[in-house]
Amino acid sequence: MTLHVLEEACEWRAGDVADPAKWTETFSEAEIAELEAAIAFARDVSAEMLDIGKDDFPLPTLGPRLAAIEQELMDGRGFVLLRGLPRERWSNDDMCLAYWGLGAHLGNPWPQNHYGHVLGDVTDQNKAPGDPTARGNEIGQVGLEFHCDGSDLVGLLCLQSGVSGGESAVCNSVALHNDMVRERPDLAAELYKPQPYDMRGEQAPGKRGWYEMPVFTAHGDRLFVRLIAAYIHASQRHEDAPRLTPLAREALAWIHERAESGAYSVIMDFRPGDMQFINNYHVLHGRRPYEDDRATGRIRHLKRLWLETEALPDRPAHFRKNISSHWGREKVISRLDAVN
Repeated sequence: MTLHVLEEACEWRAGDVADPAKWTETFSEAEIAELEAAIAFARDVSAEMLDIGKDDFPLPTLGPRLAAIEQELMDGRGFVLLRGLPRERWSNDDMCLAYWGLGAHLGNPWPQNHYGHVLGDVTDQNKAPGDPTARGNEIGQVGLEFHCDGSDLVGLLCLQSGVSGGESAVCNSVALHNDMVRERPDLAAELYKPQPYDMRGEQAPGKRGWYEMPVFTAHGDRLFVRLIAAYIHASQRHEDAPRLTPLAREALAWIHERAESGAYSVIMDFRPGDMQFINNYHVLHGRRPYEDDRATGRIRHLKRLWLETEALPDRPAHFRKNISSHWGREKVISRLDAVN
């Protein structure tokens, strides 16, 4: 196959994003007041968050700003940190409804697991890292390597920090792809082939425990990336899953080494009230290890959104929402009580 460098305008390296001012958007007092008015409006529409859409969360001033942020996510840097929600005086319900409403202006929610969670929890759920059914949002304390989630955009809202650690890290997968094409086209070509991914036990009853998709996909002049290396390696526990080739293993190791080098990434702290949104196709994300203290209630707790953006005119078939998936038969707001 003929490989091409793609979307060079979306490439960045650590030095390009070292200044947090480049990717931090802070809400003004007027915008907070507009959010509070939108929360009140939405509650008059329905007490059920699932009923609230973009039109039910009016943001006449902030809406255009969010549209510009969405464009930057899809055609620019690929990530943003939104700061300034008044966590000290807003309840969990206020925080989650504001987050849901802001998310509705960036895209439509997708289910994140077989439970149908469209607003999920990222906190320690007593799942061990070695559990073959455990997913990253359920595992606490340990760090997570760079990966993508299964949607156009992923959002994280920090309700509470732990005692220490837990910083978020983002890494530019466009630059990783393009440098691999430039330096090791043989490895890049291998990752354009379908690779097996473990389903983590969330497949439909009677279905196989793995699926296949390429790490890299070119669609027109756009790059689409799906990389969860841990799930690719875990697929090998299934006897009927395709075996990883030596070249695929080398390619995954190449990406891991480059991503962890610090040359393609930036680390940001999450304060309570912060929201991060990421383009999954252009940016990998991970986290540093952290420490909780359940005795004092210092428990790291984030809320997660997976969103389908309307800013993409088209996407490859394997990145489209699967309306027949058992994941989407019911939609549920996850409500863990790790934080009051």
